[in-house]
Amino acid sequence: MIGIFDSGLGGLSVWQALYDALPNESLIYLGDGKRCPYGSRSEEEVRQFTEEAVERLLSEGCKLIVLACNTATAVAIKGLRDKYPTVPFVGLEPAVKPAALTTKTGVIGVLATERSLQGDHFRRNEEKYGSEVKILKAVGEGFVEVVERNEEHTSETEALVRKAVEPLVAGGADKIVLGCTHYPFLRDVIARVAGEKVDIIDSSEAVARRVATLLDENGIRSDEGTTPRYTFLTFADEAYREKLFNKAFNR
Repeated sequence: MIGIFDSGLGGLSVWQALYDALPNESLIYLGDGKRCPYGSRSEEEVRQFTEEAVERLLSEGCKLIVLACNTATAVAIKGLRDKYPTVPFVGLEPAVKPAALTTKTGVIGVLATERSLQGDHFRRNEEKYGSEVKILKAVGEGFVEVVERNEEHTSETEALVRKAVEPLVAGGADKIVLGCTHYPFLRDVIARVAGEKVDIIDSSEAVARRVATLLDENGIRSDEGTTPRYTFLTFADEAYREKLFNKAFNR
């Protein structure tokens, strides 16, 4: 069983990529829900919440864990790999590299949470590619909250998106990187605001490929024909657990 963790609903964008790419694998998704969003919380809080989630997933027998949360990855993945050296972990970080290598204008935009933009993963990528391209950054203020409320297609949400995205486009970005797993649920409105000349990039498919590689490298891929099970857990209430299930399958 593969464990997938996020602060809430956002990691379901990664869940969907794994569901499509690995049809024989059982997936167990843990969306905190109770303490979402993580993006503006302290590092100590994020680390504590993530460790609690990983312990829960390991107690369910997970053979590999995906931190489907850019903020949790930025804060906690190194400590988790040190603490559980036999468990394969896959984290998320803004896809700066593919954006930097394919931009035609020499300018890319990164939409992410405050904590992700402050994390070591992003800083290393910014240092590595920032000398080759101009990297514009924006915090998706309110993005996580509207996804949690299933309000992706309201006029209020479009106003939030415009506030964050229009300065990136005005600055010349022809690639916009989605640096939070909640943000792909806003992909349609982001693309509409950004315009047809701007490519929107997220990491979900790359994560699925990395998971497949680790399953093979560790000899833990499920056999062909295995009937998968899909489980949803939360630290919130039953209504939130049902919300996770519904968003996972109602794309």
